Amino acid sequence: MDTVRAKKNLGQHFLVDEKIAERIAHSLTGRTKALLEIGPGMGVLTKYLISNGEYDFRAIEIDRESVEYLHNHYPTLNVIEGDFLRLDLNTVFDGKFAVIGNFPYNISSQILFRVFEQRNLIPEVVGMFQKEVAERIAAGPGSKTYGILSVLLSAFYTIEYLFTVPENVFNPPPKVKSAVIRLTRNDVERLGCDEGLFVRVVKTGFNQRRKTLRNALKPLNRSLDTIPDELLSKRAEQLSVTDFVNMTNWIAESPLNQTNT
Repeated sequence: MDTVRAKKNLGQHFLVDEKIAERIAHSLTGRTKALLEIGPGMGVLTKYLISNGEYDFRAIEIDRESVEYLHNHYPTLNVIEGDFLRLDLNTVFDGKFAVIGNFPYNISSQILFRVFEQRNLIPEVVGMFQKEVAERIAAGPGSKTYGILSVLLSAFYTIEYLFTVPENVFNPPPKVKSAVIRLTRNDVERLGCDEGLFVRVVKTGFNQRRKTLRNALKPLNRSLDTIPDELLSKRAEQLSVTDFVNMTNWIAESPLNQTNT
């Protein structure tokens, strides 16, 4: 089928198990009444979201054939033909909205980075991801799967790993298992540090995650003399959000290293 091939090229696999689709739809808390589905494809999840009736519900789909299918089968659905990663999210609804979807594997991390950037606009996310990506997002400090997205998202969201999804419920079946997670915005408005620098510190620390932070943070070109050895001797995966906030504040107050020419 042409549409299936087109979607596969975008990293999308169609969910064909109705019970799983219904379970995903019911994973929303319902606290946010505006809802955007990303990549609805042939609408297996869409039908349960429409039938719910309590949401101001819209969908965004990049594949033209899928858009046509959705228009034909769900004529009342507001379908945005476009790319979520490039969409001006302030134009979708008049205010905050939840996000849901069976996210394409190849852009799922990019979707979450966009959610992080728009965290004050998106209070809830329910999504299906490749299982190892879901585990990484939900991981806590000390875990080998704990990474950049784990820190950035857990700073502003409560993250719940809801359930694992087997390969055989998709068409075409992926080579890996999937999992559904839920992100719910917490009460943190500000981290108490330069948040732009916080992101840089987190990314830099994990870019060389096998090294201690004393060595991993050298690309920041800052003096680390004011940072306790207890933190610098650790690796990024061992630090909590609070640890990263504290480190960001110390680095913000540190002078740039002077290089000899």
